[in-house]
Amino acid sequence: MERPAWAPPGIDISVPSVSRIYDYYLGGSHNFEVDREAARKAMQFMPGLPKIMQANRAFMRRAVRYAVSEGVSQFLDVGSGIPTFGNTHEIAQKADPGARVVYVDHDPVAVAHSRAVLEGNDGAGIVQADLRKPADILADGETTRLLDLERPVALLLVAVLHFLEDSDAPGRSVAALRDALAPGSLVVVTHASYEGIPLPREQAGGAVGVYKDIRNPLVMRSREEIARFFDGFEMVEPGLVSMPDWRPETPAAQEDPYAFSGYAGVGRKA
Repeated sequence: MERPAWAPPGIDISVPSVSRIYDYYLGGSHNFEVDREAARKAMQFMPGLPKIMQANRAFMRRAVRYAVSEGVSQFLDVGSGIPTFGNTHEIAQKADPGARVVYVDHDPVAVAHSRAVLEGNDGAGIVQADLRKPADILADGETTRLLDLERPVALLLVAVLHFLEDSDAPGRSVAALRDALAPGSLVVVTHASYEGIPLPREQAGGAVGVYKDIRNPLVMRSREEIARFFDGFEMVEPGLVSMPDWRPETPAAQEDPYAFSGYAGVGRKA
């Protein structure tokens, strides 16, 4: 197996990673053959996976612009993955050049690539940490350097909570981060669900099985279960909806049917 020059030392390139699989779906180049193989396997069951990822990114960009329009110029993007074109800092800093962004990921490839992309950008940084340990995220030097937690922050949990099993207590992690944020802060969430997928559940379950096989279980939750992550936040209109239905800039009816898989929402801390 040939090791690409950009692969950080110490990375086991024989083990797939969800952030690199996601990068592949989005047409990125920071993935290994083992990631592409897992992605192709999942796509045999759900050929629309790249469409879901694109809808996810498009929602994230609208939510970031919404946050800036509401006067929120600090972003904590947890589970940020490998930065691709149109990432949080690009969207936020285009809308407000003074915006500050902290990315958080536990994948060393995502962290190394983020570092390279952010070089020379004093308003953005990357933290290697895990959503399961919110205290580590909040205490990190980059977080404290870039974010003033006395002022509102937009907490992005985009396509990450579904990689935490119930035994990981994801609700507890979200609550710990929420409690650290100032009133007026926002939470931005997308989450996978069987609801909305234009396929029989058994077939979609085959794609979920691929993630289980690579020991990165994808936890499909119901709308009701996803809504609990917004405890302590007031939902922003239109509430918890499919990704293309959240404040669309073009008619949602034009979207690919796969784009309506799962849920997205934004909440505000009172």
